[in-house]
Amino acid sequence: MKGRPVRFKMLRLVAVMLAMVATTSLSAADKAHPNLIFILTDDQSSWSIGAYGNRESRTPNMDRLAREGARFLNAFVCTPVCSPSRAAILTGRYGTQLGITDYISAKESKAGLGLNPAVKTWPKLLRQRGYTTGLAGKWHLGEKPQLHPREFGFDFFTGALGGAFAAKDPELEVGGELKKLTGFSADVVMDAALGFIETNRAQLFALLIHFREPHAPYAPVAEVDSAPFRELDPAIPPVPGLKTNQVKNWTRQYYGAVHAIDRNLGRLLAKLDEWNLAGQTAVIFTSDHGYMIGHHGMHMKGNGRMALEGTDSTTRPNMFEESIRVPLLVRWPGRVKAGREFAEPVSNIDTYASVLGLLGFKPPSGWKHEGRDWSKLLLGGRYSPHEAIFAQYDLHHNATAWLRMIRTPDWKLIRNYVADTPDELYDLKNDPGETRNLYDDPKVQVTRRQLQERLNAWRRQIRDPLLEKDAPR
Repeated sequence: MKGRPVRFKMLRLVAVMLAMVATTSLSAADKAHPNLIFILTDDQSSWSIGAYGNRESRTPNMDRLAREGARFLNAFVCTPVCSPSRAAILTGRYGTQLGITDYISAKESKAGLGLNPAVKTWPKLLRQRGYTTGLAGKWHLGEKPQLHPREFGFDFFTGALGGAFAAKDPELEVGGELKKLTGFSADVVMDAALGFIETNRAQLFALLIHFREPHAPYAPVAEVDSAPFRELDPAIPPVPGLKTNQVKNWTRQYYGAVHAIDRNLGRLLAKLDEWNLAGQTAVIFTSDHGYMIGHHGMHMKGNGRMALEGTDSTTRPNMFEESIRVPLLVRWPGRVKAGREFAEPVSNIDTYASVLGLLGFKPPSGWKHEGRDWSKLLLGGRYSPHEAIFAQYDLHHNATAWLRMIRTPDWKLIRNYVADTPDELYDLKNDPGETRNLYDDPKVQVTRRQLQERLNAWRRQIRDPLLEKDAPR
């Protein structure tokens, strides 16, 4: 009987020691595995942001991310339209590997097209590793019940399953039911995001915020977002024959939509400070692809429409820089050194490996991804940069094009395996504006052939279904 108190004390001591060990481990885990906020805008090229050189757009909070974190100077997408780009971000695989090669139309969505639930998305992996996961905003990877975000690793979803929702008073899924919400969509999406964070801030969380902005139609936006640009006479691309008034009006409205994102980003950063979460939270900001407003005489992205006087809005498939180049900003106070700039080329096909790497995880061995882990650049690891960026786009809405691209620091080769548009070769070093197509220039045929060989090697690697169409036209 006398031994029982001793044993009881020993058991209590062991319990206390185990609790101390558990607490220490949890603290170490928190330091190694931060919260994540992944912000994806829609149709936002890097030229729209002050931190990337724009002196007319007002983006103080995006600029703050660049100032307090890292800015990638050469970030690209692997497909310059929505659905295949978003699929690549979540899986690390190209659209042809996933069966999603153009944006998913409403008709295709009703027929069941979408991301295969068997794929291993990084939100699904994070949930398996103890994260509470959420998505606020746009999905656009399938609308059938088996293609719902919950099937891909999300505990929480407030947003739109399809490709679009209204800029004001949107109808969104909330708690599994469609509801018409009051307010401008950027504010509504951020309200949902902040609610998720407040509910889950005591535990590890990973939140994706997918704004609809600055996708067209750009307006309406809140007065505070449109007012700064109402009297602006914006600089526009110096393209002869451009629909000047239309392009300037588009640009003013576009800046207003970008401002709506930025203002809500400010709300987010303020709350992270208020809740003492900033140092525990990695924030990634990027877009699903670039955008053109007058660039090359066009409007929109990889399925751009002509914007020249005397022309209709004919679709012009393209891989111009403005369509494939995106912002990429990463902030994690205390771990990512403030004010860093990286010139190494990266692709959104790298997102899968890089998000997991940033959070302290390795990709699973059973899932083959095509990207590289750029988090090593941020955290001081050994990184082997891309020697070339590759992209693809099988357009089948409004026009037909099977585009494949290789981009090196000096050259860009674009092959179109359907003859709606010409094959293209640009000397980026001497013609960064891509104004002179040198594909048929006899002086650069050796370069063209070398690029084609590298492009073919990549296509074999990813089992491109267009391999039989290699013969140059």
